[in-house]
Amino acid sequence: MYVTTQFSVFMVNKPGILAHILGEFAGAKVNITAMTVMDSVEHGVLRVVLDDPRKAEEVLIRANMTFNKTDVLCVILENHAGAFAGVAERLAANHINISYAYCTAGAKGGRTTGILKVADVKKAMKVIQGNIKRLPKSQPQLRRPQRV
Repeated sequence: MYVTTQFSVFMVNKPGILAHILGEFAGAKVNITAMTVMDSVEHGVLRVVLDDPRKAEEVLIRANMTFNKTDVLCVILENHAGAFAGVAERLAANHINISYAYCTAGAKGGRTTGILKVADVKKAMKVIQGNIKRLPKSQPQLRRPQRV
């Protein structure tokens, strides 16, 4: 688990823009760790975590792209059903809101990387690592639905 920089890149919603940005990263030999793309009528937003944030920022500036940077929590998970749910449940039980999250397959050892935007990264890390005690039993517990 680690904290890294995520770039939110604002793109005109036209063919070839995403290909251009990804090509710029490839040309600079900046590897993508995780990414997601959202769209609206007027623009798209590429949220991307890269292996070299300093170099990635230089690429975006050189490409004249509008972007924001934010710290996100990267959690390496076992690649099986429920792994990401367990992290979300622990954070919820400790009143840590997840603003948004996404994940990717292909991390080291066949694992997956979960990317989380949370308000308090340090507290979230402690909760996930198990350094904060769970809530007393009198608190409501989140349960996954049973499979049929």
